[in-house]
Amino acid sequence: MGLMNDLKRISAALTPAQRAKIGFTMISFDTEHDTPAALKEYRRAWDLPTDNWTLLSGKPDDVLELAALLDVKYKQDANGQFAHSNVITVLNAKGEIVHQQIGLNEDISETVQMLAKLVKNRICRH
Repeated sequence: MGLMNDLKRISAALTPAQRAKIGFTMISFDTEHDTPAALKEYRRAWDLPTDNWTLLSGKPDDVLELAALLDVKYKQDANGQFAHSNVITVLNAKGEIVHQQIGLNEDISETVQMLAKLVKNRICRH
C-alpha cells in the first residue's frame, strides 16, 4: 500500500520526540471486512506501534462523510476492491486541515516540516 509506505517514511523522518507527540490515523473504506480483528492483523503485518498509530473502521455513512470533509474520494469496484484518492491530511489539535500531501511517493519534506512546526507549537494531531 503506497499511502502506508509514505506514512511510514514521514514517521521515520521525524525525531523520536516529535513522533511521540504525533498520532497517525488510518480509516478503512471497507467497513464490511475491516473488523477489529482484521485491523489488528493489518497492524501486525505493517509492524505499526500501538502508542501513536490508530486504525479505524466505522459505519459506511460516517466513513463517507469523513472522506467528504477531507476531500478523499473512493469507490468500490465489482471485485470489492477500493480505488481512492492518495491523500495524507495533517490536522492540528483543533481538527482543522493545515496541510495535505497528494499523490504517492512524493517528496515528504513539506509534510515533515509542517508536523515539526505543529509539534513545536504544541498543536498537533495527525
